[in-house]
Amino acid sequence: MRIMLAVFMLVLGLSAAGCVSQPVNTANGNINSNNASTTPSPNASPVKVSAADEAAMPVTMPVLDAFFADESFQAELKTKLQLTDEQINKVRATAREETAKLRETEKDDYSGTTTAARARATEQLSAIIGPEKTQQLAALVRERWSGTNGTTAGDGSASDKGSPPSSGTETAHASGSKANAVPTDTRIVVNAPAYRMDVFEGGQLVKSYKIGIGYPEFPLPTGLRRASTIIFNPTWTPPDEPWVETSNKVKAGQTVEAGSRLNPLGLLKIPIGLPSLIHGGKALAKLGTFASHGCVGLTDQQAQEFAKLLARTGGAELSDEQIAEYAKNRSETKEVKLSRPVPVELRYETIVVEDGKLHIYRDVYDRDTNTEENLRRVLEAYGVSIDQLSEQERAKVMDALKQMSRDATGKLDEPTPSASPNAAATSRNGNSGTANKNENKNTTAAARGNQVTRTVKGQKEIVVEIAALKGKGYPAPAELNTGSGATQKPSTPPPPASKRR
Repeated sequence: MRIMLAVFMLVLGLSAAGCVSQPVNTANGNINSNNASTTPSPNASPVKVSAADEAAMPVTMPVLDAFFADESFQAELKTKLQLTDEQINKVRATAREETAKLRETEKDDYSGTTTAARARATEQLSAIIGPEKTQQLAALVRERWSGTNGTTAGDGSASDKGSPPSSGTETAHASGSKANAVPTDTRIVVNAPAYRMDVFEGGQLVKSYKIGIGYPEFPLPTGLRRASTIIFNPTWTPPDEPWVETSNKVKAGQTVEAGSRLNPLGLLKIPIGLPSLIHGGKALAKLGTFASHGCVGLTDQQAQEFAKLLARTGGAELSDEQIAEYAKNRSETKEVKLSRPVPVELRYETIVVEDGKLHIYRDVYDRDTNTEENLRRVLEAYGVSIDQLSEQERAKVMDALKQMSRDATGKLDEPTPSASPNAAATSRNGNSGTANKNENKNTTAAARGNQVTRTVKGQKEIVVEIAALKGKGYPAPAELNTGSGATQKPSTPPPPASKRR
């Protein structure tokens, strides 16, 4: 019983520490194959990360804590921000304390928001290093988080740590580019608000997955990453966190072997750049909601299927028999190296034209994306003006924008999304609405800040059928793996117009 309790506490602690990839010191468990499928091409559809997109990336204390796992980050705090050792140590200690407070429970009675977590971080950092340095620190974290400085665009593995992207021109889909862009190359596309991950090969959507995403307190980032390694039976190095210090079973910095009962990691993980992973181990109930700390969460069945598909896409051999063997020998860590890294594009799009219908998703990370300004941009990408909508269509869409502007707790943002002379500037700058919310919204949850928000309260999506969009848009899910063991075929009828779920 004591051992089971210890393992349970370690699992919770790992979640609190974030999905940070730990180096693996084992030889490759697979010989790469040259029998490749379509070659991944990160340069086929590059676009820049805009200032608005970077500004909207929420910097919370758990996110900041995860970046301290990279030694180069602390060095940059000295060289770029001119922080003293005392300031750095205090920032790190505060971030660690906030991360240690995060815990998962089986109750859904805690409701927090990204805005509240961001506001709390701003307040704490300002008290340590001042408001100006706090802004500079947030900008540095966003730069590294998006991969625009070449430090996190890789897979985050030991061999890739701190290295730039393979092409030097890999960039991320972001606001300012074509909305809902359909890749013309081979890549993985993740859209957090839709809880969806797609696999494209040569511009064709071949597989879709229903996923879990990062909690509001530790959101899934945006930007272009890459996957180059699949790690089976990973070892685990406990972080230097308070919850580890109080454990009698493990010690910070001491490796816990693969297959150990004290190792909370699952069968496999796929690093996609600090502090994020694609990994299994999630319960079916965690798909389609918050499930991790800055990661893409899958069930074990989904993770194994995805790993096999990723290996094929990246030019490596990985058979069902090999996966079964790795699962059988849990004490042996194996790496499957891809001969061609596969781009992983992390998006945040709450207004999506899909297969002729307008899908409006909840703004779960409080990024003020469900606005008329953004709606116009999306429609115009498909040659449709908002003025072309019928009175009934427009009424449904505007109501959907309002309802889907609710935060994760179900609270409705005010004022109602609408166009104004300053709407475009506000959207580009990403400052006005967010600043007000940081000061006024959900301060009670920010003050508590001792749990993670486990679920989204209320409906998550509204679908509106628009006549002018018929035959247009991002493709519908292909062979959707919902985690239940059954695959949803493309022939499954789409939800009716204005159906809410």
